[in-house]
Amino acid sequence: MSKQFLAFDIGGTTIKYALVDEQLNLSHTGKVATEQNKDGHILNELLDIAAEFQGNYQIDAIGVSTAGIVGADGGILYAGPTIPGYQGTPIQEKLAEETNLPVFVVNDVDAALLGETVDGVAKNVETAYCVALGTGIGGAYLLDGKLDSGTHSYANSIGYILYDQESKTYFEQRASTLALEDSLKSDGISVIDAFEKAKQNDEHYLAVIENWAYEVARGLAEVVLLFDPEILVIGGAVSQQGEFLLDILRKQMSQLIPKGLFQTELKIAKLTDKAQLYGAISKFV
Repeated sequence: MSKQFLAFDIGGTTIKYALVDEQLNLSHTGKVATEQNKDGHILNELLDIAAEFQGNYQIDAIGVSTAGIVGADGGILYAGPTIPGYQGTPIQEKLAEETNLPVFVVNDVDAALLGETVDGVAKNVETAYCVALGTGIGGAYLLDGKLDSGTHSYANSIGYILYDQESKTYFEQRASTLALEDSLKSDGISVIDAFEKAKQNDEHYLAVIENWAYEVARGLAEVVLLFDPEILVIGGAVSQQGEFLLDILRKQMSQLIPKGLFQTELKIAKLTDKAQLYGAISKFV
């Protein structure tokens, strides 16, 4: 019988979950609210859902993708204010103790990159970097087929690079999708609609997007020059703009990187909402 794994994906507002088999088929999917982690709600939900699944299905291991920085012990080493009281949560320890199953806990951007190595654009790639553009900006680095998160697990916190003293902002405050959304508020238009107008050669929206893309490219250029990965994967909802977005980013990056040093291939993440779930169980398939 094919092995089955319970996968979780914990974000700021929801916990998604699914049963995943060795052929990567997803079933019994669902989601619950994080309730801002009141009284340790997230861990309690994980334990309750795991107990319910274990009581009804064959479960061979559990994988957890989560926001925040994950320590070597599978606990939350650092968590921002979006999930109150989350820092220090011993996810791996408690899940393993309650279920007596192998448990793998990984940061959500790391999970997205691992998912792409399982069945996406990073499959059979040895070195890859993933940049997730969303409310913030996260990074993940695959070196020789393994995640590299640094000595203290803080590596790839690229949202905090390129601090600007004048504006007192970090990279992600200028280059996240949220930053682009904020720049469009005065026009009363969404990011998706702005891209559509830019694709129709609307000069105003093309300029707005190119200005934002320049800020994104500044961070991507740092990644290319520091890590020289085989591929650089762009994730997050805005990545659905596909080649149009990549063309703008390539153009901007080419101006920021000395000629001949930009050999990395830019790619759009393939798996969208499945990436973190696949990445969570990647250790077991």
